[in-house]
Amino acid sequence: MKKIVLTCLLVFGSLSVCQSQEWMTSLEIAKSLAYVQDKLLFVIWEDASLQEYPVLIKNENGETVVVDLLSNEVINEVIWDHFVPVIISEYKYEELFNEIKGIRSQTYIDKFNDDTIKIMDVNGNIINTKIAYYEHLDITEFIAKYALNTSFLKAELANYRTQQDFNTSYRLASKYIDFAILVGDDIRPEIVNLSDYYLKEAEGFIANDTSEVLQQKIKLQNLKQQLVLGKTKKVLRQLKRIDLSKVDASNEALVAFLYFTSYAVLKDETNASVWRSKVSLVNLKKANLIINNN
Repeated sequence: MKKIVLTCLLVFGSLSVCQSQEWMTSLEIAKSLAYVQDKLLFVIWEDASLQEYPVLIKNENGETVVVDLLSNEVINEVIWDHFVPVIISEYKYEELFNEIKGIRSQTYIDKFNDDTIKIMDVNGNIINTKIAYYEHLDITEFIAKYALNTSFLKAELANYRTQQDFNTSYRLASKYIDFAILVGDDIRPEIVNLSDYYLKEAEGFIANDTSEVLQQKIKLQNLKQQLVLGKTKKVLRQLKRIDLSKVDASNEALVAFLYFTSYAVLKDETNASVWRSKVSLVNLKKANLIINNN
């Protein structure tokens, strides 16, 4: 997926004559709109919106200047073009915090708590959880990185929004892993992390299930995550620990994909050829994308 070029759109010149579109204030309505428009959410806390939010941008002379994110109408227009921006009221804090308490990592919770911009998917999961070490955010680079069209995920998101169970969580996790193959190198690890939220959720649905088949599905998707992140040798080591005679028929295609892609990335044509005939055309295309990413 090609990164959107926004530099020209974000040159800081004279403000637009028209009135700036106000950000949404209902997270639930914003999530629904983001789903319909195939966008991510651009989120800040209410307290952060009550004061200046300085960001970096280039002016019409190519000089980097500091402007206020929330009062610059040019930036606001571009944000609305690529995201659904929302200001979350402080009174929603406790409710939202209770949804992640004891479930998310401390890094995630720290990001949830701070006053920086949060990019969320349509289900309210934060994507950009890394700690920011800059004084002022380069808003052009930031928007270009996260301005993703999520139509690729539409069917799985629809099923998940209708009902959350093992199947819908698992399939959405798998689709996010595929999505990570398509995005830029700079955001790929964050999309894989996002897929992990749903994979862990799927695993939670089968916590009391003794079926090894479903546990095997989770394990193989974990290996696919590592493969997408370029940890090919690690994937192969773990694959070789799996007894192929105990792989369920429903998981054989994924095992073949993992073996073939791993060997192909390592340019081991001898071993890759053993698995090639067992890989579908759809999975061969995914494999080629992963190969090209490495």
